[in-house]
Amino acid sequence: MAILSTREKLAILSDAAKYDASCASSGAGGRDSLKSRGIGSTEGMGICHSYAPDGRCISLLKILLTNFCIYDCSYCINRSSSNVRRARFTVDEVVQLTMDFYKRNYIEGLFLSSGVIRSPDETMGEIVEVARRLRLDEKFGGYIHLKTIPDASAELVEKAGLYADRLSINVELPTDESVKRLAPEKRPETIRISMAKLRSKIEEKAEPTLRTKKRERFAPGGQSTQMIVGADATSDAGILKTSARLYGSYQLRRVYYSAFSPIPDASSTLPLKKPPLMREHRLYQADWLMRFYGFDQSEILGGQTDGMLDLEIDPKLAWALRNRASFPLDVNRADKEMLLRIPGFGTRAVERVIETRRFKRLRLEDVGRLCQSIAKVRPFIVADGWSPGASIDAMRLRETIAPKPRQLELF
Repeated sequence: MAILSTREKLAILSDAAKYDASCASSGAGGRDSLKSRGIGSTEGMGICHSYAPDGRCISLLKILLTNFCIYDCSYCINRSSSNVRRARFTVDEVVQLTMDFYKRNYIEGLFLSSGVIRSPDETMGEIVEVARRLRLDEKFGGYIHLKTIPDASAELVEKAGLYADRLSINVELPTDESVKRLAPEKRPETIRISMAKLRSKIEEKAEPTLRTKKRERFAPGGQSTQMIVGADATSDAGILKTSARLYGSYQLRRVYYSAFSPIPDASSTLPLKKPPLMREHRLYQADWLMRFYGFDQSEILGGQTDGMLDLEIDPKLAWALRNRASFPLDVNRADKEMLLRIPGFGTRAVERVIETRRFKRLRLEDVGRLCQSIAKVRPFIVADGWSPGASIDAMRLRETIAPKPRQLELF
C-alpha cells in the first residue's frame, strides 16, 4: 500500500467526514486564551463552517480519524464493502493539524469522528487521546466535538467528556427495524443504553460536589445525535415522532438530520436516488418549531395524509394555511404562544412586538420594522389601521405568499 502524505490523508478524511452532521459550539463554556494563557477560544469569529443558535459563525476542522471500518452498514459510504480510497490519521497528525490550522486562523475548533477499526475501544481510545493531548499538552481552549462509539467502554466515554465540549452518539436511523436491516452489526438497544448512560453522567456532573461546591466540567455542550434521512421508508411524521422521543428521553441538545447520499457502488443494496436535501431542510424547520415555537409533532403534520412535509413551503406557513380559522391575529392583543405561530415571525420578532406594544399600539409599518418579511406576515395579522379583510380566505393565498420558483443559472 502506498504511503500517503498528510495532505492526501486530509483530502480523503475531510471529504469522508462531510456525511457527519456537525454542530457549533453552543453550550460550550466561555474560554478565552487571553485569560487562560492557553491557545484557542470558543468565543471568537472566523471562517464559517457551522452556525450557533445565537447566529455566531463557528469554524471547525471536521475530519475522520480514519475511514476504515469493520462494519458494513448499507447507508454508509465508508462501509467495509465500499470501494472508496482509505486513509488513517495518527493521533500526532490530528493534534498537529488542529494546532496548525488554528494558528493560521482557519478554524476555532475540532469535530472528530471515525470509522471503527479493530475494536470500538481501540478506536475510542485514540479519539480520546487526541482530545486529551489538545487540552493538556497543547493547552487548546477551542471547541471540541467528539463522536462517541456506542460499544466503547464507559470509562473511555467518561474520559471523552472531560476534554470535549460536546459528545454525540449516532442513533443512525429512525426505527429499530431499519437499523437491524441496514446495519445488522449494530444493536439499537446498545445505542439507547449508551445515550442513557451519557445523559446520566452529564446530569451527575452538573450537580455541585459536596467538597468544592463546584460543578465538574463534563461535556458542557451536552449530547446530540444524528439520524439518516431517506435511507429507509420512514415518513416525516415517523422521523419527527422519533426525534420528539429522543429529546424527551435523553435531553439532547440537537438531533441532526443527514440526507442519505448513496454513491454508485455495486456493493450497495440501496436504490440510487437524488439526495433529499430539501426534505432534510424541512425536517430541520419542523424540528425548530417543536423546540422553540411550542408546536407539537402531530399538529405540524396534521391533515397530511401521507405523513410527509410540504417541500414547497415551510412547515409553519403550511400549518397556518391549514388553520386559517385561527387568523388574523391582533398583534396588539395576541399572547406570545399565538404570535409565535404567525408565518414570518421569529422568536426575536415576537419578543420585539411584545416589548414595543407596552409603549404604543403597533401599526403595519411598525410590524414591518420588527420582522424580516412583512409580505409574509401581512395576510395573517391585524394592526392599527390594517386588516387583511377577506384575503385570509383567498383561494390563491398560498400562491401569493409562497416563494417564487427561480430559474437556475446555466453558466
